[in-house]
Amino acid sequence: MSPPSPASPTAPLPSRTHEHGWTTESAHRTSDGLVRYVRCDGCGARRVDLQATASRPPVAESAEIGQPISPG
Repeated sequence: MSPPSPASPTAPLPSRTHEHGWTTESAHRTSDGLVRYVRCDGCGARRVDLQATASRPPVAESAEIGQPISPG
């Protein structure tokens, strides 16, 4: 059997990726540092970041979550 051609319905679709531009939606302090809830301005993906100290950049603490499902 030959591999599926790009036009074949079983061929995987190319992923649509881009460089995320994260914006902090909200944040609060914890004993581990500043927890930031961030959203990508381009695609709407969300994640949780932790900034341990003010002199260090935030680090992703969660996986990216896609766009929220609209109610209704």
